[in-house]
Amino acid sequence: MQQDNNGSVFKYVDWFTVVLYIILVMAGMVSIYAASYDFDHANMLSFTEFSGKQFRWIGLSLILGLVLILIDVRVYENYAYVIYGGVCLLLLITIFIAPDIKGSRSWLVIGPMSLQPAEFGKFATALCLAKLFSSYNFVLNASKKNYMIALLIIFIPVILILGQKETGSALVYLSLFFVLYREGMSGLVLLAAVCAVTFFVVAVKYTGTLLLGIPAGQAAVFIMIMVLIVAMLAIYCKEFEAARNTLFWFLGTGVIVTALELLGVPVPGTIFFVTVIMAALAYCVLLMFKSKARKLVITVGAALAAIVFLFSVNYAFTSILQPHQQMRIKVALGMEEDLRGAGYNVNQSKIAIGSGGIWGKGFLNGTQTKLKYVPEQHTDFIFCTVGEEEGLIGSAGVILLFLILILRIISLAERQPTVFGRVYAYCVASYLIFHIAINIGMVIGLCPVIGIPLPFFSYGGSSLWGFTFLLFILLRIDASRRERSF
Repeated sequence: MQQDNNGSVFKYVDWFTVVLYIILVMAGMVSIYAASYDFDHANMLSFTEFSGKQFRWIGLSLILGLVLILIDVRVYENYAYVIYGGVCLLLLITIFIAPDIKGSRSWLVIGPMSLQPAEFGKFATALCLAKLFSSYNFVLNASKKNYMIALLIIFIPVILILGQKETGSALVYLSLFFVLYREGMSGLVLLAAVCAVTFFVVAVKYTGTLLLGIPAGQAAVFIMIMVLIVAMLAIYCKEFEAARNTLFWFLGTGVIVTALELLGVPVPGTIFFVTVIMAALAYCVLLMFKSKARKLVITVGAALAAIVFLFSVNYAFTSILQPHQQMRIKVALGMEEDLRGAGYNVNQSKIAIGSGGIWGKGFLNGTQTKLKYVPEQHTDFIFCTVGEEEGLIGSAGVILLFLILILRIISLAERQPTVFGRVYAYCVASYLIFHIAINIGMVIGLCPVIGIPLPFFSYGGSSLWGFTFLLFILLRIDASRRERSF
Protein backbone atom coordinates (compact mmCIF):
# COMPACT_ATOMS: atom_id res chain seq x y z
CA MET A 1 0.00 0.00 0.00
CA GLN A 2 1.26 3.41 -0.88
CA GLN A 3 0.09 6.65 0.71
CA ASP A 4 -0.05 10.07 -0.90
CA ASN A 5 1.15 13.11 1.07
CA ASN A 6 -1.15 14.96 3.44
CA GLY A 7 -1.32 17.98 1.19
CA SER A 8 -2.99 16.09 -1.63
CA VAL A 9 -5.49 14.26 0.58
CA PHE A 10 -7.84 17.21 0.24
CA LYS A 11 -8.20 16.46 -3.47
CA TYR A 12 -9.87 13.18 -2.56
CA VAL A 13 -12.12 14.39 0.28
CA ASP A 14 -15.83 14.12 -0.43
CA TRP A 15 -16.58 17.83 -0.29
CA PHE A 16 -20.29 17.29 -0.84
CA THR A 17 -20.48 15.63 2.59
CA VAL A 18 -18.38 18.41 4.12
CA VAL A 19 -20.79 21.03 2.74
CA LEU A 20 -23.76 19.11 4.15
CA TYR A 21 -22.00 18.99 7.52
CA ILE A 22 -21.39 22.76 7.51
CA ILE A 23 -24.98 23.52 6.47
CA LEU A 24 -26.35 21.33 9.25
CA VAL A 25 -24.13 22.72 12.03
CA MET A 26 -24.83 26.32 10.96
CA ALA A 27 -28.56 25.61 10.81
CA GLY A 28 -28.22 24.07 14.24
CA MET A 29 -26.50 27.16 15.63
CA VAL A 30 -29.23 29.41 14.18
CA SER A 31 -31.85 27.19 15.84
CA ILE A 32 -30.02 27.32 19.18
CA TYR A 33 -29.82 31.11 18.87
CA ALA A 34 -33.57 31.25 18.24
CA ALA A 35 -34.35 28.83 21.08
CA SER A 36 -32.29 30.74 23.65
CA TYR A 37 -32.98 34.29 22.42
CA ASP A 38 -34.12 36.67 25.12
CA PHE A 39 -35.77 39.94 24.06
CA ASP A 40 -34.92 41.52 27.42
CA HIS A 41 -31.21 40.95 26.83
CA ALA A 42 -31.05 41.02 23.05
CA ASN A 43 -27.56 40.53 21.66
CA MET A 44 -26.52 39.51 18.18
CA LEU A 45 -24.18 36.87 19.54
CA SER A 46 -23.02 36.66 23.13
CA PHE A 47 -20.39 34.11 24.06
CA THR A 48 -21.98 33.79 27.48
CA GLU A 49 -25.21 32.50 25.90
CA PHE A 50 -25.87 29.04 24.47
CA SER A 51 -25.57 30.20 20.85
CA GLY A 52 -22.24 31.88 21.47
CA LYS A 53 -20.87 28.82 23.25
CA GLN A 54 -22.11 26.62 20.42
CA PHE A 55 -20.35 28.90 17.93
CA ARG A 56 -17.07 28.22 19.73
CA TRP A 57 -17.78 24.48 19.72
CA ILE A 58 -18.40 24.68 15.97
CA GLY A 59 -15.10 26.49 15.42
CA LEU A 60 -13.25 23.87 17.44
CA SER A 61 -15.12 21.12 15.55
CA LEU A 62 -13.95 22.47 12.21
CA ILE A 63 -10.35 22.45 13.48
CA LEU A 64 -10.90 18.93 14.81
CA GLY A 65 -12.28 17.82 11.44
CA LEU A 66 -9.19 19.23 9.69
CA VAL A 67 -6.89 17.34 12.08
CA LEU A 68 -8.83 14.09 11.60
CA ILE A 69 -8.47 14.33 7.82
CA LEU A 70 -4.73 15.01 8.06
CA ILE A 71 -4.09 11.93 10.20
CA ASP A 72 -2.80 8.96 8.24
CA VAL A 73 -5.62 6.46 7.70
CA ARG A 74 -3.37 3.65 8.94
CA VAL A 75 -3.54 5.19 12.42
CA TYR A 76 -7.27 4.52 12.54
CA GLU A 77 -6.82 0.99 11.24
CA ASN A 78 -3.80 -0.05 13.30
CA TYR A 79 -4.84 1.55 16.58
CA ALA A 80 -8.57 0.82 16.47
CA TYR A 81 -8.41 -1.64 19.37
CA VAL A 82 -6.22 0.72 21.41
CA ILE A 83 -8.65 3.62 20.86
CA TYR A 84 -11.58 1.40 21.81
CA GLY A 85 -9.86 0.16 24.96
CA GLY A 86 -8.89 3.69 25.99
CA VAL A 87 -12.42 5.04 25.55
CA CYS A 88 -13.93 2.07 27.45
CA LEU A 89 -11.49 2.75 30.29
CA LEU A 90 -12.62 6.38 30.26
CA LEU A 91 -16.27 5.27 30.40
CA LEU A 92 -15.45 3.06 33.39
CA ILE A 93 -13.63 5.86 35.22
CA THR A 94 -16.51 8.23 34.55
CA ILE A 95 -18.86 6.06 36.65
CA PHE A 96 -16.74 6.72 39.75
CA ILE A 97 -15.48 10.29 39.32
CA ALA A 98 -18.28 12.08 37.48
CA PRO A 99 -20.56 14.29 39.60
CA ASP A 100 -24.20 13.33 40.03
CA ILE A 101 -26.20 15.51 37.62
CA LYS A 102 -29.96 14.84 37.61
CA GLY A 103 -29.35 11.26 38.76
CA SER A 104 -26.72 10.54 36.09
CA ARG A 105 -22.95 10.18 36.38
CA SER A 106 -22.02 10.68 32.74
CA TRP A 107 -20.35 14.09 32.55
CA LEU A 108 -16.69 14.81 33.26
CA VAL A 109 -16.11 18.35 34.44
CA ILE A 110 -12.79 19.67 33.13
CA GLY A 111 -12.28 23.25 34.23
CA PRO A 112 -14.95 25.46 32.65
CA MET A 113 -16.31 22.75 30.34
CA SER A 114 -18.07 19.42 30.65
CA LEU A 115 -17.65 16.42 28.35
CA GLN A 116 -19.74 13.28 27.98
CA PRO A 117 -17.45 10.31 27.17
CA ALA A 118 -20.41 8.25 25.90
CA GLU A 119 -20.47 10.45 22.78
CA PHE A 120 -16.86 9.51 21.98
CA GLY A 121 -17.54 5.84 22.56
CA LYS A 122 -19.52 5.78 19.31
CA PHE A 123 -16.62 6.35 16.94
CA ALA A 124 -14.34 4.12 19.04
CA THR A 125 -16.84 1.25 18.87
CA ALA A 126 -17.31 1.81 15.13
CA LEU A 127 -13.53 1.66 14.57
CA CYS A 128 -13.25 -1.49 16.67
CA LEU A 129 -16.05 -3.27 14.79
CA ALA A 130 -14.54 -2.22 11.47
CA LYS A 131 -11.15 -3.55 12.55
CA LEU A 132 -12.69 -6.86 13.66
CA PHE A 133 -14.56 -7.40 10.39
CA SER A 134 -11.47 -6.52 8.36
CA SER A 135 -9.35 -9.07 10.21
CA TYR A 136 -7.82 -11.79 8.08
CA ASN A 137 -10.34 -14.49 7.16
CA PHE A 138 -13.03 -13.08 9.49
CA VAL A 139 -16.60 -13.98 8.48
CA LEU A 140 -19.42 -13.23 10.89
CA ASN A 141 -21.37 -16.38 10.06
CA ALA A 142 -18.32 -18.65 10.15
CA SER A 143 -18.68 -19.46 13.85
CA LYS A 144 -20.55 -18.56 17.01
CA LYS A 145 -17.27 -17.23 18.39
CA ASN A 146 -17.26 -14.47 15.77
CA TYR A 147 -20.78 -13.48 16.78
CA MET A 148 -19.79 -13.41 20.44
CA ILE A 149 -16.80 -11.17 19.79
CA ALA A 150 -18.85 -8.72 17.72
CA LEU A 151 -21.61 -8.60 20.34
CA LEU A 152 -19.04 -8.16 23.12
CA ILE A 153 -17.59 -5.11 21.34
CA ILE A 154 -21.07 -3.58 21.15
CA PHE A 155 -22.25 -4.44 24.66
CA ILE A 156 -19.18 -3.43 26.69
CA PRO A 157 -19.82 0.32 26.16
CA VAL A 158 -23.58 -0.30 26.58
CA ILE A 159 -23.01 -1.83 30.03
CA LEU A 160 -20.57 0.92 31.05
CA ILE A 161 -22.96 3.67 29.97
CA LEU A 162 -25.86 2.00 31.77
CA GLY A 163 -23.58 2.09 34.82
CA GLN A 164 -23.59 5.87 34.40
CA LYS A 165 -27.43 5.74 34.40
CA GLU A 166 -27.63 7.04 30.84
CA THR A 167 -30.20 4.74 29.25
CA GLY A 168 -30.73 6.86 26.15
CA SER A 169 -27.04 7.01 25.23
CA ALA A 170 -26.70 3.26 25.78
CA LEU A 171 -29.62 2.43 23.48
CA VAL A 172 -27.89 4.20 20.58
CA TYR A 173 -25.27 1.45 20.36
CA LEU A 174 -27.97 -1.12 19.61
CA SER A 175 -28.33 0.50 16.19
CA LEU A 176 -25.11 -1.32 15.28
CA PHE A 177 -27.18 -4.47 14.82
CA PHE A 178 -28.04 -3.04 11.40
CA VAL A 179 -24.32 -3.23 10.60
CA LEU A 180 -24.22 -6.87 11.67
CA TYR A 181 -27.20 -7.53 9.41
CA ARG A 182 -25.40 -5.86 6.49
CA GLU A 183 -22.41 -8.11 7.13
CA GLY A 184 -24.36 -11.37 7.13
CA MET A 185 -26.37 -11.65 10.33
CA SER A 186 -29.65 -13.50 9.85
CA GLY A 187 -32.71 -11.37 9.31
CA LEU A 188 -34.41 -13.46 12.00
CA VAL A 189 -32.54 -11.41 14.60
CA LEU A 190 -34.06 -8.16 13.32
CA LEU A 191 -37.45 -9.89 13.13
CA ALA A 192 -37.05 -10.90 16.77
CA ALA A 193 -36.23 -7.30 17.72
CA VAL A 194 -39.28 -5.96 15.86
CA CYS A 195 -41.51 -8.60 17.46
CA ALA A 196 -40.13 -7.84 20.93
CA VAL A 197 -40.86 -4.13 20.59
CA THR A 198 -44.32 -4.79 19.14
CA PHE A 199 -45.23 -7.35 21.80
CA PHE A 200 -44.02 -5.03 24.57
CA VAL A 201 -46.01 -2.03 23.29
CA VAL A 202 -49.22 -4.01 22.73
CA ALA A 203 -49.00 -5.87 26.05
CA VAL A 204 -48.36 -2.68 28.02
CA LYS A 205 -50.80 -0.41 26.20
CA TYR A 206 -53.92 -2.59 26.20
CA THR A 207 -54.10 -3.65 29.82
CA GLY A 208 -57.27 -1.80 30.78
CA THR A 209 -59.80 -4.11 29.11
CA LEU A 210 -60.22 -7.86 29.41
CA LEU A 211 -60.59 -10.54 26.76
CA LEU A 212 -61.26 -14.15 27.81
CA GLY A 213 -60.52 -13.10 31.36
CA ILE A 214 -57.02 -11.76 30.61
CA PRO A 215 -55.76 -8.28 29.59
CA ALA A 216 -56.62 -7.55 25.96
CA GLY A 217 -52.99 -6.70 25.22
CA GLN A 218 -51.86 -10.12 26.38
CA ALA A 219 -54.55 -11.84 24.30
CA ALA A 220 -53.54 -9.76 21.26
CA VAL A 221 -49.91 -10.84 21.64
CA PHE A 222 -50.96 -14.50 21.86
CA ILE A 223 -52.82 -14.05 18.57
CA MET A 224 -49.74 -12.40 17.02
CA ILE A 225 -47.63 -15.37 18.15
CA MET A 226 -50.07 -17.65 16.33
CA VAL A 227 -49.71 -15.54 13.19
CA LEU A 228 -45.93 -15.67 13.59
CA ILE A 229 -45.95 -19.48 13.76
CA VAL A 230 -48.06 -19.80 10.61
CA ALA A 231 -45.93 -17.22 8.76
CA MET A 232 -42.64 -18.91 9.69
CA LEU A 233 -43.95 -22.31 8.63
CA ALA A 234 -45.03 -20.96 5.25
CA ILE A 235 -42.29 -18.41 4.45
CA TYR A 236 -39.24 -19.56 6.41
CA CYS A 237 -39.70 -23.35 6.52
CA LYS A 238 -41.57 -23.64 3.19
CA GLU A 239 -43.90 -26.12 4.90
CA PHE A 240 -47.07 -24.92 3.18
CA GLU A 241 -49.22 -27.89 4.15
CA ALA A 242 -48.16 -27.60 7.79
CA ALA A 243 -48.86 -23.86 7.71
CA ARG A 244 -52.35 -24.53 6.33
CA ASN A 245 -53.10 -27.19 8.94
CA THR A 246 -51.85 -24.99 11.76
CA LEU A 247 -53.93 -22.05 10.51
CA PHE A 248 -57.06 -24.24 10.41
CA TRP A 249 -56.28 -25.43 13.95
CA PHE A 250 -56.02 -21.88 15.27
CA LEU A 251 -59.15 -20.70 13.43
CA GLY A 252 -61.14 -23.76 14.51
CA THR A 253 -60.29 -23.43 18.18
CA GLY A 254 -60.97 -19.70 17.94
CA VAL A 255 -64.48 -20.35 16.59
CA ILE A 256 -65.17 -22.86 19.38
CA VAL A 257 -64.03 -20.45 22.11
CA THR A 258 -66.10 -17.62 20.62
CA ALA A 259 -69.18 -19.85 20.61
CA LEU A 260 -68.60 -20.84 24.24
CA GLU A 261 -68.26 -17.19 25.25
CA LEU A 262 -71.53 -16.33 23.47
CA LEU A 263 -73.24 -19.20 25.33
CA GLY A 264 -72.00 -17.79 28.63
CA VAL A 265 -69.40 -20.49 29.27
CA PRO A 266 -66.26 -18.79 30.66
CA VAL A 267 -62.98 -19.80 29.05
CA PRO A 268 -59.69 -19.13 30.91
CA GLY A 269 -57.74 -17.12 28.35
CA THR A 270 -54.17 -17.89 29.37
CA ILE A 271 -54.77 -21.64 29.61
CA PHE A 272 -56.60 -21.63 26.27
CA PHE A 273 -53.95 -19.73 24.33
CA VAL A 274 -51.00 -21.61 25.82
CA THR A 275 -52.68 -25.00 25.23
CA VAL A 276 -53.58 -24.21 21.62
CA ILE A 277 -50.11 -22.86 20.82
CA MET A 278 -48.31 -25.75 22.54
CA ALA A 279 -50.41 -28.24 20.54
CA ALA A 280 -49.35 -26.49 17.33
CA LEU A 281 -45.70 -26.60 18.42
CA ALA A 282 -46.02 -30.32 19.22
CA TYR A 283 -47.21 -30.78 15.64
CA CYS A 284 -44.10 -28.91 14.45
CA VAL A 285 -41.91 -31.22 16.53
CA LEU A 286 -43.45 -34.25 14.81
CA LEU A 287 -42.63 -32.68 11.44
CA MET A 288 -38.95 -32.52 12.39
CA PHE A 289 -38.63 -36.26 11.78
CA LYS A 290 -39.54 -35.70 8.13
CA SER A 291 -37.63 -32.65 6.87
CA LYS A 292 -36.21 -29.19 7.57
CA ALA A 293 -35.50 -30.07 11.19
CA ARG A 294 -33.23 -27.07 11.81
CA LYS A 295 -35.74 -24.51 10.57
CA LEU A 296 -38.55 -26.14 12.47
CA VAL A 297 -36.45 -26.08 15.65
CA ILE A 298 -35.93 -22.34 15.14
CA THR A 299 -39.67 -21.85 14.59
CA VAL A 300 -40.55 -23.74 17.78
CA GLY A 301 -37.82 -21.93 19.71
CA ALA A 302 -39.03 -18.53 18.47
CA ALA A 303 -42.60 -19.26 19.57
CA LEU A 304 -41.53 -20.47 23.01
CA ALA A 305 -39.24 -17.45 23.44
CA ALA A 306 -42.14 -15.16 22.48
CA ILE A 307 -44.38 -16.72 25.14
CA VAL A 308 -41.67 -16.37 27.81
CA PHE A 309 -41.08 -12.77 26.73
CA LEU A 310 -44.80 -12.02 26.99
CA PHE A 311 -44.98 -13.31 30.56
CA SER A 312 -41.90 -11.25 31.49
CA VAL A 313 -43.23 -7.95 30.09
CA ASN A 314 -45.24 -7.02 33.16
CA TYR A 315 -42.33 -7.81 35.49
CA ALA A 316 -39.88 -5.84 33.35
CA PHE A 317 -42.20 -2.84 33.11
CA THR A 318 -43.09 -2.64 36.80
CA SER A 319 -39.88 -3.89 38.45
CA ILE A 320 -36.96 -3.02 36.18
CA LEU A 321 -37.99 0.34 34.72
CA GLN A 322 -37.89 3.36 37.00
CA PRO A 323 -41.21 5.14 37.78
CA HIS A 324 -40.29 8.13 35.56
CA GLN A 325 -39.40 5.77 32.72
CA GLN A 326 -42.73 3.96 33.12
CA MET A 327 -44.56 7.29 33.00
CA ARG A 328 -42.71 8.39 29.86
CA ILE A 329 -43.69 5.18 28.10
CA LYS A 330 -47.31 5.52 29.24
CA VAL A 331 -47.41 9.10 27.98
CA ALA A 332 -45.90 8.10 24.62
CA LEU A 333 -48.45 5.27 24.28
CA GLY A 334 -51.34 7.57 25.15
CA MET A 335 -52.12 5.71 28.39
CA GLU A 336 -51.52 8.78 30.53
CA GLU A 337 -51.54 12.50 29.83
CA ASP A 338 -49.68 13.89 32.86
CA LEU A 339 -49.52 17.33 31.23
CA ARG A 340 -47.80 18.79 34.27
CA GLY A 341 -45.31 15.99 34.74
CA ALA A 342 -43.70 13.51 32.34
CA GLY A 343 -45.93 14.59 29.46
CA TYR A 344 -45.32 18.32 29.86
CA ASN A 345 -42.31 18.58 27.54
CA VAL A 346 -43.90 16.59 24.74
CA ASN A 347 -47.23 18.38 25.02
CA GLN A 348 -45.62 21.82 24.84
CA SER A 349 -43.39 20.65 21.99
CA LYS A 350 -46.39 19.48 19.97
CA ILE A 351 -48.15 22.77 20.64
CA ALA A 352 -45.08 24.67 19.40
CA ILE A 353 -44.71 22.59 16.24
CA GLY A 354 -48.43 22.67 15.51
CA SER A 355 -48.61 26.43 15.96
CA GLY A 356 -45.97 26.87 13.26
CA GLY A 357 -48.36 25.71 10.56
CA ILE A 358 -47.04 25.29 7.03
CA TRP A 359 -44.78 28.32 6.74
CA GLY A 360 -43.91 28.97 10.38
CA LYS A 361 -44.11 32.13 12.47
CA GLY A 362 -40.79 33.45 11.25
CA PHE A 363 -37.31 33.69 12.72
CA LEU A 364 -37.40 34.77 16.41
CA ASN A 365 -41.20 35.00 16.32
CA GLY A 366 -42.00 31.71 18.05
CA THR A 367 -44.09 32.46 21.12
CA GLN A 368 -43.74 29.02 22.68
CA THR A 369 -39.99 29.28 22.25
CA LYS A 370 -39.57 32.83 23.43
CA LEU A 371 -41.76 32.34 26.50
CA LYS A 372 -39.73 29.24 27.45
CA TYR A 373 -42.71 26.90 27.57
CA VAL A 374 -40.64 23.95 26.31
CA PRO A 375 -37.92 22.81 28.73
CA GLU A 376 -34.61 21.75 27.17
CA GLN A 377 -35.66 23.46 23.93
CA HIS A 378 -32.04 24.21 23.01
CA THR A 379 -30.91 20.59 23.52
CA ASP A 380 -33.09 17.49 23.11
CA PHE A 381 -36.17 19.47 22.00
CA ILE A 382 -34.44 21.77 19.52
CA PHE A 383 -36.59 20.44 16.66
CA CYS A 384 -39.69 22.12 18.12
CA THR A 385 -38.01 25.49 17.52
CA VAL A 386 -37.57 24.59 13.86
CA GLY A 387 -41.21 23.48 13.65
CA GLU A 388 -42.59 26.61 15.28
CA GLU A 389 -40.51 29.24 13.48
CA GLU A 390 -39.96 27.55 10.12
CA GLY A 391 -43.15 25.50 9.94
CA LEU A 392 -43.77 22.34 7.99
CA ILE A 393 -41.59 23.57 5.12
CA GLY A 394 -38.59 24.21 7.36
CA SER A 395 -39.03 20.96 9.27
CA ALA A 396 -39.28 18.99 6.03
CA GLY A 397 -36.18 20.79 4.77
CA VAL A 398 -34.17 19.73 7.84
CA ILE A 399 -35.34 16.13 7.52
CA LEU A 400 -34.48 16.22 3.80
CA LEU A 401 -30.95 17.41 4.59
CA PHE A 402 -30.52 14.56 7.06
CA LEU A 403 -31.88 12.09 4.50
CA ILE A 404 -29.42 13.33 1.85
CA LEU A 405 -26.55 13.00 4.35
CA ILE A 406 -27.54 9.44 5.29
CA LEU A 407 -27.92 8.38 1.65
CA ARG A 408 -24.55 9.95 0.88
CA ILE A 409 -22.90 8.02 3.71
CA ILE A 410 -24.46 4.78 2.48
CA SER A 411 -23.12 5.63 -0.99
CA LEU A 412 -19.65 6.15 0.51
CA ALA A 413 -19.98 2.81 2.31
CA GLU A 414 -20.77 0.91 -0.86
CA ARG A 415 -17.84 2.35 -2.79
CA GLN A 416 -15.24 1.43 -0.18
CA PRO A 417 -12.63 -1.03 -1.47
CA THR A 418 -11.98 -2.39 2.04
CA VAL A 419 -14.17 -4.12 4.60
CA PHE A 420 -12.81 -1.72 7.22
CA GLY A 421 -14.13 1.31 5.36
CA ARG A 422 -17.49 -0.26 4.53
CA VAL A 423 -18.24 -1.42 8.07
CA TYR A 424 -17.18 1.89 9.60
CA ALA A 425 -19.36 3.85 7.15
CA TYR A 426 -22.41 1.73 7.95
CA CYS A 427 -21.78 2.28 11.66
CA VAL A 428 -21.91 6.05 11.07
CA ALA A 429 -25.13 5.73 9.05
CA SER A 430 -26.72 3.54 11.75
CA TYR A 431 -25.92 6.00 14.53
CA LEU A 432 -27.36 8.90 12.54
CA ILE A 433 -30.55 7.06 11.59
CA PHE A 434 -31.19 6.08 15.22
CA HIS A 435 -30.50 9.56 16.61
CA ILE A 436 -32.62 11.37 14.04
CA ALA A 437 -35.56 8.96 14.16
CA ILE A 438 -35.73 8.75 17.96
CA ASN A 439 -35.14 12.46 18.63
CA ILE A 440 -37.75 13.71 16.17
CA GLY A 441 -40.06 10.87 17.22
CA MET A 442 -39.95 11.89 20.88
CA VAL A 443 -40.38 15.61 20.07
CA ILE A 444 -43.62 14.90 18.19
CA GLY A 445 -44.80 12.32 20.72
CA LEU A 446 -44.21 9.09 18.80
CA CYS A 447 -41.41 7.82 21.06
CA PRO A 448 -40.78 8.00 24.81
CA VAL A 449 -38.49 10.81 25.96
CA ILE A 450 -35.09 9.18 26.48
CA GLY A 451 -32.70 12.12 26.13
CA ILE A 452 -31.11 11.63 22.72
CA PRO A 453 -29.79 14.78 20.97
CA LEU A 454 -30.51 15.74 17.37
CA PRO A 455 -27.19 15.49 15.46
CA PHE A 456 -25.56 18.87 14.67
CA PHE A 457 -28.60 20.75 16.04
CA SER A 458 -28.81 20.11 19.77
CA TYR A 459 -26.65 22.31 21.95
CA GLY A 460 -23.55 20.67 23.38
CA GLY A 461 -19.91 20.24 22.52
CA SER A 462 -19.75 16.53 23.32
CA SER A 463 -22.52 15.65 20.87
CA LEU A 464 -21.10 17.88 18.14
CA TRP A 465 -17.58 16.58 18.63
CA GLY A 466 -18.82 13.00 18.72
CA PHE A 467 -20.52 13.31 15.33
CA THR A 468 -17.54 15.27 13.97
CA PHE A 469 -15.28 12.37 14.93
CA LEU A 470 -17.62 9.91 13.24
CA LEU A 471 -18.03 11.86 10.02
CA PHE A 472 -14.50 13.16 9.43
CA ILE A 473 -12.83 9.83 10.19
CA LEU A 474 -15.16 8.40 7.54
CA LEU A 475 -14.11 11.15 5.11
CA ARG A 476 -10.45 10.33 5.76
CA ILE A 477 -11.06 6.63 5.19
CA ASP A 478 -12.98 7.40 2.00
CA ALA A 479 -10.24 9.69 0.72
CA SER A 480 -7.68 6.94 1.23
CA ARG A 481 -9.38 4.69 -1.34
CA ARG A 482 -7.68 6.70 -4.13
CA GLU A 483 -4.37 6.74 -2.31
CA ARG A 484 -4.12 2.99 -2.17
CA SER A 485 -2.44 0.95 -4.83
CA PHE A 486 -3.10 -2.76 -4.95
